[in-house]
Amino acid sequence: MQTLQSTLASVIRDVFNVDVQPEITRPDEQFGDYATNVAMQLAGRLRRNPREVAEELAAKLQEQAGNDIKSVDIAGPGFINILLSDSALGTMAASAVSTKPDTYKGQVVVTEYSDPNPFKVLHAGHFYTSVIGDAISRLIKVAGGEVHAVNFGGDVGLHVGKTMWAIVKTLGGEHPEKLAEIPEDGRSEWMAKNYVAGTQAYEDDETAKAEIIELNKRVYQLHASEDRDSAFAQIYWTCRQWSYEYFDAFYDRIGTHFEKYYPESETAPLGLETVREQLANGVYSDSDGAVVFEGEKHGLHTRVFINSHGLPTYEAKDVGLIMAKWRDYNFDKSVIITGNDIIEYMKVVLKSIEQFAPKLAQRSLHLTHGNVKLAGGVKMSSRKGNFLRAVDVLDVAHEANKQATGRDDEQAVLGAIKYAFLKQRIGADIIYVPEESVSLEGNSGPYLQYAHARARSILRKAGEPADQLSGFEAGERSLARKISEYPEVIQKAVAECMPHYVCTYLYELAQVFNRFYEHNRVVGNDREATRVLLVTLYADVLQDGLDTLGIAAPDRM
Repeated sequence: MQTLQSTLASVIRDVFNVDVQPEITRPDEQFGDYATNVAMQLAGRLRRNPREVAEELAAKLQEQAGNDIKSVDIAGPGFINILLSDSALGTMAASAVSTKPDTYKGQVVVTEYSDPNPFKVLHAGHFYTSVIGDAISRLIKVAGGEVHAVNFGGDVGLHVGKTMWAIVKTLGGEHPEKLAEIPEDGRSEWMAKNYVAGTQAYEDDETAKAEIIELNKRVYQLHASEDRDSAFAQIYWTCRQWSYEYFDAFYDRIGTHFEKYYPESETAPLGLETVREQLANGVYSDSDGAVVFEGEKHGLHTRVFINSHGLPTYEAKDVGLIMAKWRDYNFDKSVIITGNDIIEYMKVVLKSIEQFAPKLAQRSLHLTHGNVKLAGGVKMSSRKGNFLRAVDVLDVAHEANKQATGRDDEQAVLGAIKYAFLKQRIGADIIYVPEESVSLEGNSGPYLQYAHARARSILRKAGEPADQLSGFEAGERSLARKISEYPEVIQKAVAECMPHYVCTYLYELAQVFNRFYEHNRVVGNDREATRVLLVTLYADVLQDGLDTLGIAAPDRM
């Protein structure tokens, strides 16, 4: 497409002495391979009839493109429809997998996502953002970026104070030796229950609330004093380590990996230092003993960055996080993926940073998504203890897969869940329907995995492929045309950080192949070599696309 755009832009300069970047689209196949309405855009500037402009462009384009274009037709008031030659289309299809965008070539990109908090359990939202973040990271790598995937979580803060308060109560005091009684496979659930208990106590009991506030301060002091020996410290550090081991095990299971984990205990001091420094410079201001950023001056709202107890809030910790990422990576872009609930919050944080480090704010991209719900759409909360855990999503998918196939296949289950998450545009809530996600029919991960395995099965029975594609029959051309679209889809997905474009394309590609295979025998046909090459290219695109999404492409199912 880029070559055609360049050629058309050159023709426009030659014929009309005008510099434009023509927009080229993919029309329905019956109208050709590409279409453009640039003649109608030029007509106003040239004060000419758009169809006449289109006719002049079409004639010159046909002449300049030579053997690459079979025909250029005019439709309606001035639409230009372009049909590529079979040889040009064959070349595009053959290079579909190897043709990658260079959007991020030479750039360092930090992707931050998942962001679980120690002392709490992973919920479905963590699962979702881990899958989305991994796919976006892969897209950026495909486009030449040097990607560093990082994670951020609260090992200090009020939620830790609440959990530690309940843990101490559960243990009957500060008795770290009693932690040995907690079964290894139940540690995360045990901490989650204590978080819920601590939260309820904080909300319902003023005495407990005061105790939790003091424990929160003690946790910060553990880090400041580097205390690892006191009874309270032993409980804290042991439980924090349990959380990290639990996170790592889950990430390994779903195939998501992080280069670095930033705990809030590390970013909080840097955030405090930065906010206090910029307080003196007038970026932040004092307010009743707290330090705030007055967002109203920028069309936003005011938020507290250091509370009246002198402790950093989430806002200051996020300032510290961005400064730490800059210190560690000197990034060209920082992609931050979170839930929709902190859109306005992040606007204030980034606007405050913009006042003293504009480059960091400008290079930060905040992407947000909705909640994950099972059918029925009930919103759940870890604070109340009625949340949908990450492992719950895996469990219901495994059960649905067993019911549908009689097998317990982790690879298929992960493919089902990931695709169900990724096929929807990032932003809205996700309604996860396990039975639909594991189906071998319809728009699902297992359907595409099976499509790939089926193609590889055909190739195992077939002879050698042709050296190149040319001289298509009707069904062959349709498949080659769809294969040739792959680089354009990847380009769009990279530009918008939207993996769902890849999902939609792969599903459409599999449907086109099914129609081709239904009417065109491959093995034993006199056009076997050409069709074997087509099937090979199709399978390679499926595999590359699934890999870009972080989904396995099995050769057999």
